Amino acid sequence: MGDADDERALAAYYDDFGRHWAHGTSPLYEDWACAIAEDAEVVRRLTALPRRQQQANLLFAAARRAGVPLHPYAEVRDELLDAWDRISEISATHSTQTNEPGRAATWLPPLSRLDGPVALLEVGAAGGLCLFPDHCRVTYTTPPGEFLHEPDAAGPTIDLRCTVDDAAAVPTGPVEVAWRAGLDLAPIDVRDPEALRWLELLVWQGPDHDARIARLRQAADAAASAPPRIVSGDLVDDLEALAATAPADAHLVVFHSAVLMYPDAAKRDTFVALVGDLGRRLGRPVTWLSNESRGTFPALDDRLPADLRAHHRFVQRRNGTPIALAGQHGATYEITPFA
Repeated sequence: MGDADDERALAAYYDDFGRHWAHGTSPLYEDWACAIAEDAEVVRRLTALPRRQQQANLLFAAARRAGVPLHPYAEVRDELLDAWDRISEISATHSTQTNEPGRAATWLPPLSRLDGPVALLEVGAAGGLCLFPDHCRVTYTTPPGEFLHEPDAAGPTIDLRCTVDDAAAVPTGPVEVAWRAGLDLAPIDVRDPEALRWLELLVWQGPDHDARIARLRQAADAAASAPPRIVSGDLVDDLEALAATAPADAHLVVFHSAVLMYPDAAKRDTFVALVGDLGRRLGRPVTWLSNESRGTFPALDDRLPADLRAHHRFVQRRNGTPIALAGQHGATYEITPFA
C-alpha cells in the first residue's frame, strides 16, 4: 500500500478501537482514539512508525509514561505532539503486554473440565499473571444466583468477579496446577517495581478498569511468591522446546489471550499448525485454549454463527472449536451462542 492507503487504514483502526473496544468501558480512550482517527498530523506520524508501535494501547501507555495527562484529547493534543519523540522512544523499547489476571475467570471453566493435574504453558505470558488460576477466588454471577469458586492453592489469593449466561458454565471443581511456564518475546519480572508500573500503565483508563489495578497487584503478589518460569522466545520457534519440559504426568495446556493479533497472517497460520500438531510431536495429550478476537483465525471463523456479535469479547476456542465468548478482561463468559 502507499502512504495514503496506510494512513487511511490506520485512521480506520483507531476509529474502530474507539467506537467498538473502548466505547462503554473507557470514555477517555474512546475520545483519544476517535479524535486521533480524525487528526491527519498524528496519523501521519503514527504511519511513519514501525507497525508494532502503531497500536493504540501502546501509544496511550507510552504517552502516559511520557507525562501526557489523562485529559480530553483536545486539551492534550499539543502535549502529545511536543512529547512525540519521547513517546516514540518508549514505544520502541516497550511492548503491549496486557497481563490481565481477570481472564483467569474465563479459563477456569474449561480447565476444570480436564482430567488430572494440568501443566500450564502461556504464550505471550508477559509477567505470568494469568498462570495462577488456582489462586483465584471467583464470584460467578449466574441466572439462578451467585456461585463462589474457591482457590485450590495455598498462598496469595486473587479476587475476581465474572457474570455467566448459564449456570452450566461455572467451573466444575478445583484446578490442580502441577507446572506453570510462559513464553514471551520480552518477559516481565513483576518483582521489579518499574516493570509492574508499566503493566499498570497498560490498563485502560476509566472507572470500569480501576478494579483491574487491584487484581493486577494481587496477581503480582502470587507470581512473586512462586515465580513461574517465563522464557524469552518466539511463539513458533521456541514453543515445542518449552512444552517438552512439562511433566509427563500432567495434562499440558497451551493457552493465550489477545496474542495472535500481533504476528502477521503467515506466522499465525504456522502457529496454529504447530500447536494443533504438538500432541503428536510430543507423544502426549495437549489441549489448546485460545481467547482471541473474531477474525484472528479466518480459516476457523466459518464455525461461528453468522449473526454472532463479539464486540468487547474474545471467541474462546478449545483445540480450534469455539466454546464461549469471553470478556476481554474476564468480566463475562457466555456459552449460549455455541450451545
